[in-house]
Amino acid sequence: MRTSLVLILIGAAASSGAQSRIPSPDTQLFRVAPSVEQPGRASADTTYDIVIRNGRVLDGEGNPWILADVGIRDGKFARIGKITSHGKKEIDATGKYVSPGWIDMMDQSGSVLPRNGLAENKLQEGVTTAIGGEGGTPVPAARVGEYFANLEKNGISINFGSYFSETQAREAVLGESARAPNAAELAHMRAIMDTAMRGGAMGMTTALIYPPSSYSTTDELVEVAKAAAAYGGTYASHMRDEGKGNISAINELIAVSERAGLPAEIFHLKVAYKPGWGVLMDSVRQTVDAARARGLDIAADMYVYTAGGTGLEATIPSWAHEGGVDSLKARLANPQIRARLKRELTTGSPGWWNIVEAAGGWDGVVLVNARNPANAKYEQKTIAQIAKETGKDPADAAWDLVAQGHGRVMAIYHMMGEPDIETALRFPWTSIGSDAGAVAQIGVPDETGLPHPRSFGNFPRVIAKYVKQQHVLTLPEAIRKMTGWPATRMRLANRGTINVGNWADVTIFDLDKLEDRATYEKPMEFPTGIEWVLVNGVVTIDHGKHTGAKAGRALRGPGAVQ
Repeated sequence: MRTSLVLILIGAAASSGAQSRIPSPDTQLFRVAPSVEQPGRASADTTYDIVIRNGRVLDGEGNPWILADVGIRDGKFARIGKITSHGKKEIDATGKYVSPGWIDMMDQSGSVLPRNGLAENKLQEGVTTAIGGEGGTPVPAARVGEYFANLEKNGISINFGSYFSETQAREAVLGESARAPNAAELAHMRAIMDTAMRGGAMGMTTALIYPPSSYSTTDELVEVAKAAAAYGGTYASHMRDEGKGNISAINELIAVSERAGLPAEIFHLKVAYKPGWGVLMDSVRQTVDAARARGLDIAADMYVYTAGGTGLEATIPSWAHEGGVDSLKARLANPQIRARLKRELTTGSPGWWNIVEAAGGWDGVVLVNARNPANAKYEQKTIAQIAKETGKDPADAAWDLVAQGHGRVMAIYHMMGEPDIETALRFPWTSIGSDAGAVAQIGVPDETGLPHPRSFGNFPRVIAKYVKQQHVLTLPEAIRKMTGWPATRMRLANRGTINVGNWADVTIFDLDKLEDRATYEKPMEFPTGIEWVLVNGVVTIDHGKHTGAKAGRALRGPGAVQ
């Protein structure tokens, strides 16, 4: 046999035991010698960095699994099929599933990754890529590019991208004021967003139940969003109302999308209003489907728990927050103002979503982080229980905890119905997001200070509960919602699917052993069944242990200046 240079088709499948010579559209060609891949023989030209053998490969596009080997070279998928040559490292995935790495569409790791890039709780639940920024980046617009560069310089174990918040632009111009910006101030806010987009932000976010974001009008959001739209960015929102006003809030998001000209994402889709359980979620579907039918790019992400979590100060009407934390605490200390706030728990308040009503009353609100050693004894108790123990009105009990907290006092709100989660999971345009961050130290809550099981169990739970137990989703569809669809949604080039040439982010799991173990009582328990996780072709979880590798990359948005 002559040993002249020939073309070996790395991306083509083998047929009848012989090497195929017919190119396919996604074939990558490499010049190598000799012309035939020799079984059992490894050469510098044919050896892969990693070969994953005999796995049930799920491509991330919703297709059924195939039995195949996966060859990885230079951080990317180099071959899917029968591989006879060796890898420098070999992984036996017999009987296990090989999927693209899972993508967290609503992450909260932006502040912790610069200090600890290991993101172990994320990787232990199969996540290789996270998109953060509900509250924006942890730096101002002018430093967004520097922020991403430093993440890569210092090293991160997951891929990470972030939005920039409209509220960051608002605060830079108006501070904590509730007033609307004038024309010059609005132009300044647009310029700030423009700067953030050129620094690499994915787009613009809002968190419209929290002041000062809640002070923004729809018109203001549209005008600032136009700066993100100019670069192909996305608008993502923790909407103004996730309860009985859910549809109105979705219509506002759709209006921003249509008027500013950019895709829009509903953060952590839910119906947080017991009287609306089983009813409103279908209205959500109809509203989003109608918008999509007329050409608007609207979608949503969700976590798979019936309780949400946020600060206890969310139980206080928005107007009382103007001026910041000190102003809020001063108002809480005023008996006349506190009496008014209590009345508004019943009557409502303009521009405020009543999260106490959404939780069905104070029995549905659980203190989980008092941010004060003297009040730590009340953690894991409902506000109703704390009120009874202290002899206070429940509102007084809650707001005294807020006033006494050294930082943001956190609570769990039990406010969603299980059937609505199942309904929303079936929508083809929903993806999965945790609304939780990487932890800086295992055993300590994430940067938000909120101990919630979604920080450690959200992604395995999608499969363990909604594929294996409830049969709400098929396994290929669940994987699509955590890989191919979010990658497509966020325009992440060459990620989210197992295809030759894509970055080799991989999660390998044992379906029978896959279980989420985190609970509300013990929220920081690692799942079982996830055995290997690769990030950009580097083994980062090996037999359930973090290797210390930091092969993650900063994922810059479409306006990034290269």
